[in-house]
Amino acid sequence: MPSPHAQPPVLAAAPAPATVVTRRGPVEYVSTGEGPAVLALHGAMGGWDQSLLLARTLGEAGYRYVAVSRPGYLGTPIASGRSPEAQADLFADLLDGLGIRRAAVMAVSGGGYSAIHFALRHPDRCWGLVLASTTGGPTPRPPLAFYLLPLLARLPGFERKAREGVERDLEGAVRRSVTDPALFARLKGDAEGWGLIRELNLSTSDRMRQRLDGTFNDVAQTRAREYPLERIAVPTLVLHGTRDPLVPYERHGKALATRIPGAELLTLEGGEHAAIFTHRAEARGVVTRFLRERGSGA
Repeated sequence: MPSPHAQPPVLAAAPAPATVVTRRGPVEYVSTGEGPAVLALHGAMGGWDQSLLLARTLGEAGYRYVAVSRPGYLGTPIASGRSPEAQADLFADLLDGLGIRRAAVMAVSGGGYSAIHFALRHPDRCWGLVLASTTGGPTPRPPLAFYLLPLLARLPGFERKAREGVERDLEGAVRRSVTDPALFARLKGDAEGWGLIRELNLSTSDRMRQRLDGTFNDVAQTRAREYPLERIAVPTLVLHGTRDPLVPYERHGKALATRIPGAELLTLEGGEHAAIFTHRAEARGVVTRFLRERGSGA
């Protein structure tokens, strides 16, 4: 039985990403650890690296984490699945290719919409659903700066300068997503949490152009989507910060927990969109308990 005090998997110890060619197209992933399977799904500007970062932030040892690059990110082409339904079916095919019968699904931010549809379309293969700061319905249009990103990313040296900027001023980068001074101070005092959010900020400037197709697709999908949440029939845990400016708590986190039958809600008081980092100990403890109570997933 996994210990609640065990350390999560270490990214540096993970193997290089691999690819399974499914009937719907290629999908890139990393698999690390042993035990019941947990499929980890990143948000915007992500990839398998950020899926694994999610598992390291919320998960404990004793599970097999399958960290995916969703379509349009890094090594998974957008043609492998634009819609949440197509992505959910792609993940089922990936599990087939890996010989995994059932998996829990852990998603953050924009990864929520395909995780929800995996639970809807493949309930017999989903032994638990964890939604961290995820969308639960249509989202507002991003700011204008977002639409300038593809142009900037194509400028020579832009990615290198962006990465150097984060390395030079990590505190400034983190303060843009953790605006509350008390929460910022708490996060900075958490050596492991500070290291994790540093990796998150650095990863978005690594191969940035290979993350844009998926990011723009996510925005298009989430702006137009309503979800039949009342039809979800798998155990579900929702984690959401009350001050999330990108995916507001009332319209998304609370709505998810209200509409999904039997869903458990962990309200992260004062948490913003990066609440899984600022409230890491609380969130990880509840996720640990939720997964352990669901058993082996067999």
